[in-house]
Amino acid sequence: MNILIVYAHPDPRSLNGALKDYAVEHLQASGHAVQVSDLYAMQWRPTLEAGETPGPEVLREQEKLLWADTVIFQFPLWWFSMPAIMKGWVERVFSHGFGYGIGEHSDRRWGDRYGEGTLAGKRAMLLITAGGWEPHYSARGINGPIEQLMFPIQHGVLHYAGMQVLPPFLIYRTSRMDEARFAAARAELGQRLDTLHSTAPIPFRRQNHGDYDIPALTLKNKVAPDQFGLEIHVKTQE
Repeated sequence: MNILIVYAHPDPRSLNGALKDYAVEHLQASGHAVQVSDLYAMQWRPTLEAGETPGPEVLREQEKLLWADTVIFQFPLWWFSMPAIMKGWVERVFSHGFGYGIGEHSDRRWGDRYGEGTLAGKRAMLLITAGGWEPHYSARGINGPIEQLMFPIQHGVLHYAGMQVLPPFLIYRTSRMDEARFAAARAELGQRLDTLHSTAPIPFRRQNHGDYDIPALTLKNKVAPDQFGLEIHVKTQE
């Protein structure tokens, strides 16, 4: 399997750096081909300029995405999202005609997106480290449920571009990481990496497959009736 790791952390000696190195070694030892886009090491320019069209550095990243079967986005959770350099990578690489603006827009179909598009059939997973405790990101935690915090990335970026999004791999309380916890986290990560091909993706609803009224793009009345919020865009037994 071809695997791309899009990685954002400024310190190669950090926990994230160690996890990235382990992931590369583990995947290669398992026979996978691996490429890494280390955004800080690449000195990636995160700002999208007015009138910008994809240049050589953007086209190289798009080629990596087309090459990959699975893409891992690895980053520390900063202010409830990805670091700015990775957000800038998304804004420049998921450009018009590649990440969005694809397909027919009519009263029957509203583009190739949310389960369709250039990256359809590819898998994606977030690998996230967070300083807070796991309960802080629970259903009643003060930070809000991690599933909802990651919805703009997992649904609004990855699923939008057609990818099958796997449940994220998260490591909490990173300031309390000793050797024993690191060994356990690394072993757990290895297990997740070994099942990238078989882990069931999050069952996000597909836009053009009957659940939504087009062009309003609201769920049909018969779908998840009397329910509201982000959760209704994840398909359950109905």
